Amino acid sequence: MRNEQDMLTLITQTAIEDPRIRAAYLEGSRVNPKVPADMFQDYDVVYIVNETKSFREDKTWIDRFGERLFMQLPEENVYYPSDVDQSYGWLIQFADGSRLDLHVSLIASVQNRMDLYRVLVDKDGYFPQTEQLSDEMYWIQKPTEEEFLCTCNEFWWCFDNAAKGLWRDEMPYVMDMLDFNIRPMLKRLLIWEIGIDYDFSISAGKAGKYMKKYLPDDIYQRFLDTYARPEKTAVWAAIFKMCELGDAVAKEVSDALCFNYNEAEAINCMSYLKKVQKFAADAQTFD
Repeated sequence: MRNEQDMLTLITQTAIEDPRIRAAYLEGSRVNPKVPADMFQDYDVVYIVNETKSFREDKTWIDRFGERLFMQLPEENVYYPSDVDQSYGWLIQFADGSRLDLHVSLIASVQNRMDLYRVLVDKDGYFPQTEQLSDEMYWIQKPTEEEFLCTCNEFWWCFDNAAKGLWRDEMPYVMDMLDFNIRPMLKRLLIWEIGIDYDFSISAGKAGKYMKKYLPDDIYQRFLDTYARPEKTAVWAAIFKMCELGDAVAKEVSDALCFNYNEAEAINCMSYLKKVQKFAADAQTFD
């Protein structure tokens, strides 16, 4: 695997030598001093250009970066509509283990979304400063009481859907409900608890990936225990673990922030779930 200096030299030299490239900057985890360095970190690079067409039409120019294993062109994906005249990218996994996420972009398409960055080349004086290394914009945001209450309501309400899905034996629906509707609310509560403990001055990372670092070991393990294999008994067990953890964390957040918490909603939901769990597969009435 090439080291960082070798990669940055190649990236920078390419920008210097190609007259179409007017500036280049590095963004992402490699410019965030709070992110532990490891071999899987991408090189997130943006080349500022006046047009993207020539880069798109003759893609052989990227061959200079090394032997590719596989690659994605996000703007070519029908599920991610984009304006290719404004920005176009190559996400490249190299044979030596390095990964480059490279975009050619017009300055107008990036100047309002730059956060952490380090300028590598600036031929036309686009950037007022050579780097911005604060990750403050990613810090956990203190919720309002309305946001807290809506999160709790969504958490408890969606268990209704998971329960009826389990009774109907619709496991794909149940797992999606848990992973994409309920678990995000639980993670949000846990992340708020981290924010409280650290005075809302840290980031929990994308998708809460740093939760292990900031949560007490027992709480983090309880969160991991909410993941279950797609089998009815295991899923029911995971559901009640989610309920217990979510209720406990919601109470802690509400106490710390002096928010109201609808405990009756939690109690009634858990009571409902226990009732549905006992229903026979051929039950006809809710008795």
